[in-house]
Amino acid sequence: MKLLQPDLLPRHFPLMDEIETDLKTIYRMLVFTPELQAKTLLQRYFAAIQHLRDVLSFKNAQQEAQTEEEARAYLAHLEEAMELMVEEIRTGVCIGNAVDLFRLFRSVAPEAAARHPNRYRHTLVQVGSYLAPEPRLIGGLVDELFRLLPTIPHPLIRGIWLHHELIRIHPFVDGNGRIGRMAKNWLLMYELYPPIFIYGLSDRRRYIQYIGESFQKLEQKPDVFHPSTQTFFEDELRRVKASTGFLLARMLRDADQDFGEEDRVLRPYAKG
Repeated sequence: MKLLQPDLLPRHFPLMDEIETDLKTIYRMLVFTPELQAKTLLQRYFAAIQHLRDVLSFKNAQQEAQTEEEARAYLAHLEEAMELMVEEIRTGVCIGNAVDLFRLFRSVAPEAAARHPNRYRHTLVQVGSYLAPEPRLIGGLVDELFRLLPTIPHPLIRGIWLHHELIRIHPFVDGNGRIGRMAKNWLLMYELYPPIFIYGLSDRRRYIQYIGESFQKLEQKPDVFHPSTQTFFEDELRRVKASTGFLLARMLRDADQDFGEEDRVLRPYAKG
């Protein structure tokens, strides 16, 4: 396996401008609103971020769990991982090496981590029709991933690439999807973007389709940024836009709005 090289990544997607506009609007409101109203806006902002964090854990658990009992266990572990990430961000730490990845592994999949302490998977794994790299290659691929990560200039592209390549490597015996999505959100939240998640069944189907197609195409031609890979990146950016749009809606209109209606408006593919 050859990692998707950063110099193949587009430096800009049109939706990035809309995301940055949303965030600048939010921060201008927080900084320049008169003090009395600013306190209310700040409360709304914190409540909205907490709501996104809660939904992120729930949707991540829902994404992979096969039973209600398993979903409850996943949710508890994901909430623990979220607390780990938030505490690290508070002290100025962003995910940046294999040690951080193993910390996520122990939080997200503690039973698997206890059976395989500080070890990558030792068996072959197939993800759909994609065969993940041999176990002997994993350590080198993870080291290369974290070596290349800082060379990607924009944090949005950096986070999506981290997610895409972690799932491709599939380093652990269990929990790779959850770990990849949490790692991405650690990076995004560190860079002051809101957390994102896969929302709804149609979104999940689309995610699986395009990440699978991207993996297959990259195995055939590793030095090309394929249309399916581009679609995966664009869909992830739409998820960021859905989260920034939700934050704005909470601050400007409805302080109690749940994530959902705004999402369907902002991401028309969710109807498919």
